[in-house]
Amino acid sequence: MSEKIEVGSVITGKVTGIQPYGAFVALDENTQGLVHISEVTHGFVKDINEHLSVGDEVQVKVLSIDENAGKIGLSIRATQEAPAPTVKEKKPRKRPNNPVAQKVEDNGSQGFNTLKDKLQEWIAQSEREDLIKK
Repeated sequence: MSEKIEVGSVITGKVTGIQPYGAFVALDENTQGLVHISEVTHGFVKDINEHLSVGDEVQVKVLSIDENAGKIGLSIRATQEAPAPTVKEKKPRKRPNNPVAQKVEDNGSQGFNTLKDKLQEWIAQSEREDLIKK
């Protein structure tokens, strides 16, 4: 590997190959590194081909160098300024009319009550002749 390439340095390279997982970038005649798909740009990249093509000249930052494996990790994203976070406007949520609250207002005998409050009413209903199934 070239002696001048160090972690943290920014270098201009040329895209020599593209795979679904990233792009290979030639840093000089003898040295090549990989820009992982997650390091292509800020945000999600579904298809790397929408961002890079073979032959493109790109600015890359050296993220890692593994001398033993002969691998260099690169990032295009690290050379770009992060976009300002977009502030999503919160739309007021439409709340449906609460049917339970309406029932309580419309008919005092219906709605949420404690069991103790309803027990006497249920007992009275169970004794009514017109409600008993025959």
